[in-house]
Amino acid sequence: MGDLISGISSMATRRLLAELAHAYRQHGGVEVGFESVGGVDAAQRVAAGELFDVVVLASDAIDKLIAGGSVLVGSRVDLVRSPVAIAVRAGATRPDIGSENALRRAVLAAGSVGYSTGPSGTALLALFERWGIADELRSRLVKAPAGMPVGKLVADGAAALGFQQMSEMLGQPGIVVVGAMPAGCEIVTTFSGGVCAASTRADEVRALLAWLQSPATAEAKRKQGMDPA
Repeated sequence: MGDLISGISSMATRRLLAELAHAYRQHGGVEVGFESVGGVDAAQRVAAGELFDVVVLASDAIDKLIAGGSVLVGSRVDLVRSPVAIAVRAGATRPDIGSENALRRAVLAAGSVGYSTGPSGTALLALFERWGIADELRSRLVKAPAGMPVGKLVADGAAALGFQQMSEMLGQPGIVVVGAMPAGCEIVTTFSGGVCAASTRADEVRALLAWLQSPATAEAKRKQGMDPA
């Protein structure tokens, strides 16, 4: 691994971690590089023992890696809380999502609904079950392939309404972010970091995670549509 602290993350934190890795290099002269892939793939690669120093994933995924011995016990650090946002294709009518009932009506009226392979997608499907509309929607659901942003499905016209982390919607061309999900049905994912058991640089990684959690990173997190954890 040389002098580089190597990391892997899901796509939701890709832009944030790239910015913060650059800032950390300026802050302490330590080189950090993150590979960002689909969250399921990232977790599988860490679990298989691939050589990474640090992993950033949804908190429940980090907990599973700790339970499996692939991330060090006691090393989990919560970094951001990331809300799910709703998007439509640029130029399309913006639906009313101001309340839970309004959002339910908007979902039922949509010709197709895009969602992700990550934790936000799982939570969204659970919400549809709670609303009692899962069966009615089944033929209209469009699942984004691993690593593909839901916003691209929306921009391409494959999904009339798209749900994914705000951080992945921001900056996606061809879409308009209508807003975050309303009170009563918010979907917020906590993303955490952990020290990989395969790393030989645990102390350096702990220092990195402490800095990533610090107030110095709060502005960058908010700029990417996330809140400090």
